[in-house]
Amino acid sequence: MSDVNGFQSIPPTTLADLLGREQVMDIGIRPLWPSPRRVAGAAFTVRCPPGDNLMLHAAIYRAEPGSVIVVEAGDVDYAMAGGNVCAVAQRRGIAAFVVDGVIRDLAEVREMGFPVFARGVIPIPGTKKAARPMGGRVRCGGVDVSAGDVVVADEEGVVVVPRARREQILLDARAKLAKEADETLDAWEAAHRARIDKILAENGFED
Repeated sequence: MSDVNGFQSIPPTTLADLLGREQVMDIGIRPLWPSPRRVAGAAFTVRCPPGDNLMLHAAIYRAEPGSVIVVEAGDVDYAMAGGNVCAVAQRRGIAAFVVDGVIRDLAEVREMGFPVFARGVIPIPGTKKAARPMGGRVRCGGVDVSAGDVVVADEEGVVVVPRARREQILLDARAKLAKEADETLDAWEAAHRARIDKILAENGFED
């Protein structure tokens, strides 16, 4: 998946314009510390039942370096991971956690600079009993995520690029960014105002 690295330079806003709402995680999945660097990596998917975090803890030893571990947690009542788990994941080259759930030890995670996108923080740890398969389709932030999909995340949000479309989406995103870079603000404003005025007129609006 050599083209995954190319997504590092693509903002989630650009991808959202191309992919639509269904590939953008809801606003509850957010960075847990301010202004994290943009991350882009292949999804390594994990599902955990309520109150249990075993499979996320197992995943940090099985995901390839550069992966984004995407977790469908069973609740927001128990932490999926803490500082040591994040530190080991970082040391092993994991790019980030994207968790439809909560973590703990946020101060440690923030200090080490490990990107975590999740619903929040709680100090209570989960148990470790439920072994489940890895690599299946999960639901995270309202988006279906399969292993190998490309996850791009920063302070603007989290977008999932389906694996089968990643090459075309990367080409389209680069073309869109290049076009925008060549357009002046004056040109954008003129086109934007014309479009807005046209829509207003079509809807019978009068100043």
